[in-house]
Amino acid sequence: MKATELIKPLNNGFGNQVVGLILPIQQEEFNVAITVNDQPDLLDIETYYQQPGGNFWGAFHQDELVGTIALIAIGHQAGAIRKMFVKQEFRGKEKSIAQQLLNQLMAYCEAKNITDIYLGTIAQMNAAQRFYERNGFQQIEAADLPSYFPRMQVDNLFYHLDLKKQA
Repeated sequence: MKATELIKPLNNGFGNQVVGLILPIQQEEFNVAITVNDQPDLLDIETYYQQPGGNFWGAFHQDELVGTIALIAIGHQAGAIRKMFVKQEFRGKEKSIAQQLLNQLMAYCEAKNITDIYLGTIAQMNAAQRFYERNGFQQIEAADLPSYFPRMQVDNLFYHLDLKKQA
């Protein structure tokens, strides 16, 4: 039986836990040359995500933050997924934490009438790419991103999901 983890919105009070989860995955597991200073959004969730109309969620196992996902509302009934990370020992279909996080984000998009979701990722995150593709995301060229999509410098693969087609 799959354990259902607690998924809840995060605010600035969770900044240190968010950094403690995300930075080691980026730096140690995937060798991405990025620091907390390159990601001021991690310590100011409310300004970067919630105030513009998006949100930032965390998955908790007992009291430990084990996964995150965020949505930036970018206008035009569109959103950008950011900070989708799950601690290594909590990944996979058995635990389904990534799926629970994405489901929470999709429900939020439906409630807020966001119909297009975009995301950027890096080539070495193969499992993430397969996950997005299983969930209906289509890989697109960088040139096909809308002009209002906030690109991250490290991203080199891009995906789009049309929620109107999913309905």
